[in-house]
Amino acid sequence: MRLIDEEALDDITLGSTVLGSGGGGDPYVGMLLARDAIRRFGAVRLASLAEVPDEANVVFVAGIGAPGVLIEKLPRAAEYERVLPELERFTGTSYDFVCPAEAGGLNAVTPFATAAARGLPVVDADGMGRAFPHLEMVTPTLYGGSSTPMVMVDEHGNTMFLESASNAWSEAYARAAVLASGANAAMALYPMTGAEAKQRLVRGALTLAQDLGRTIREARAAHASPVDAVLAKQNGVLLFTGKVEEVDRRNERGWTIGRAHLSGVDHDRGRTMTVHFQNENLAAERDGAVVATSPDLIMAMELDTGQPIPAEEIRYGYRVAVLGLPADEHWRTEAGIELAGPRRFGYEMDYRPVEEFAR
Repeated sequence: MRLIDEEALDDITLGSTVLGSGGGGDPYVGMLLARDAIRRFGAVRLASLAEVPDEANVVFVAGIGAPGVLIEKLPRAAEYERVLPELERFTGTSYDFVCPAEAGGLNAVTPFATAAARGLPVVDADGMGRAFPHLEMVTPTLYGGSSTPMVMVDEHGNTMFLESASNAWSEAYARAAVLASGANAAMALYPMTGAEAKQRLVRGALTLAQDLGRTIREARAAHASPVDAVLAKQNGVLLFTGKVEEVDRRNERGWTIGRAHLSGVDHDRGRTMTVHFQNENLAAERDGAVVATSPDLIMAMELDTGQPIPAEEIRYGYRVAVLGLPADEHWRTEAGIELAGPRRFGYEMDYRPVEEFAR
């Protein structure tokens, strides 16, 4: 295991913004929670999946809600410190490791707040390799894993314990509950053994986030293009270079939903792009033709600094590069595409890898 201190946390935060594919909530907010917890309780150990005993108990810790709400109503450390003890009270089981549900956005770093408070390691893995808007859209679902028993806690002191017939039902009930509490809550869910985690999770997800953050930081220091550096590291595709002209965004049904319209600059001058999002960027159209869809990652990065721009923050005037990055191989299977491909979000088209779309 290795210790995650504040410097490592900064790189994970930056890299997880890229892996968020526009969603997952602002990682900077999660970093503030995690940093405060590390200062109060000490550095957190990060364990590879190989270091997790097969008989250990592992659980996801994550936030649920609309990322746009977090701009005005920040999450609190109290909920992330309370959520695991509540799950242990509900189940009668002690958990040995916490793990992010998604390596993208706020949920990549908030588990460190829980882990620091409880003195537990964080697993260097996740259930997405990115961020998705529905809680059933995790790799454990592909292997028959259950999201419940789960616990959700909110800022009002409410605690919801849930056992459900399917992971989709968990999403429906949790989404209704988080709407009632103000579209911002913390969860502990998808309990599993170490052996199950080794089969089901995306390995090295937090190390990848840290490497991406370091890649951007070092490119800036060398006065090189952070966009080019990320594309090279992730075998990505530059989909568009343009200026944001208009954003249609609303918080609806517990999500931040909308689209961003861009006009081309440089080699894309005279062309247009529309990026559709539901918390995360789910599809991109260039001149009316689709060039990327979920489960591949679609991310806007500020042209000069390479700063990744979440969907809840993108606005008129930004000059951005829109990147398409290949999804983890879990999602490029038939089951993965059925669970998180374009048709799952109402786009009547078959999935094609982003590198093929962009030819």
